[in-house]
Amino acid sequence: MDTTDSKIVFDDKGVCDHCNTFYKDVLPNWHTGERGQRELEALVAEIRKDGKGRDFDCIIGMSGGIDSSYLLYLAKEKMGLRPLVFHVDAGWNSQAAVNNIERLVDKLDLDLFTDVIDWEEMKDLQLAFFKSGVPHIDTPQDHAFFATMYKFARQHNIKYILTGANLSTECIRNPLEWMYYQSDSIQLRDIHRKFGKRPLKRFPVTSILYHKIWLPYVKGIRVVRPLNYGPYIKQDAMKLLEEKFGWQPYPQKHFESRFTRFYEGFWLPARFGYDTRKVQYSSLIVTGQMTRDEALERLKTQPLDADTRRQEFEYVATKLGIPVTELQTYFDMPKKTYRDYKSQDGIYRIGARVMRLFGIELGGKR
Repeated sequence: MDTTDSKIVFDDKGVCDHCNTFYKDVLPNWHTGERGQRELEALVAEIRKDGKGRDFDCIIGMSGGIDSSYLLYLAKEKMGLRPLVFHVDAGWNSQAAVNNIERLVDKLDLDLFTDVIDWEEMKDLQLAFFKSGVPHIDTPQDHAFFATMYKFARQHNIKYILTGANLSTECIRNPLEWMYYQSDSIQLRDIHRKFGKRPLKRFPVTSILYHKIWLPYVKGIRVVRPLNYGPYIKQDAMKLLEEKFGWQPYPQKHFESRFTRFYEGFWLPARFGYDTRKVQYSSLIVTGQMTRDEALERLKTQPLDADTRRQEFEYVATKLGIPVTELQTYFDMPKKTYRDYKSQDGIYRIGARVMRLFGIELGGKR
């Protein structure tokens, strides 16, 4: 990480606050050895017990990316669970993502449930975020993903949602000024109210209080991260998936979505100067999966080459039903931040402090 994160702080040894937070708060409380194995076994036993008499023990959100794909393999083959594979189609799947999902589901002999988001409402909301001028234009897609999964779990009384979110490749978090909280329904609705053209009748909307308090503490629905309980080496996981399932890798984390590929590969770095590879590589560096020199060498090249950037720009404009010139006006418009719109930032900050105090969350955004 560097000063493209405006809030970054370096100590007298030149170590940034992201790394110091990892070594001070995350690493001492992250157990991937025998303790982690015991905790995972206890968790799996709970999930199996709750799943007795049901068609499924749990649901796993599946994007076709490395983390969710590897988790699906572990859940079925190593943990002996009976997960329902849950996929949210927000209209931006890459063909590689579709292929990966199909191959794992077929070879693991699992059931797949796909929820398709209303495209006209999704498109309108995404255009509203472009018009707002904020960096976090991927919010509508991400919000739809977890809001839909939470709703499904509640409707079908499924107590465990397994996610591929993990510390091994995500212990360094994107700064808030780069990617604001995607679950902030107040900001989502405010931006849509100002720039949207059609009502959100079918688009799934959730809130921080709903999925952080109501679901776990009232309804007993837990979101768990099994990859945090044992060693998780990204390259080893990719190799295993390629050999066992013919899994197709991506050039960069999160590129299984065409929109996220455009957003993280072009829009964020070109318009705002935010290169998410710095966050991703920093996580791999502190967990011993990449050297700093290797990361710096990779950062010498753009995430997408010039031809691909042009093609993706045209693709996104066409998909959203607008001229390329209109998308260009959004790219050139004055920059805004999450602070320019209504938000629940205060609630998030209080909640984050409480969760860190009780060890529920390690590290976190800032």
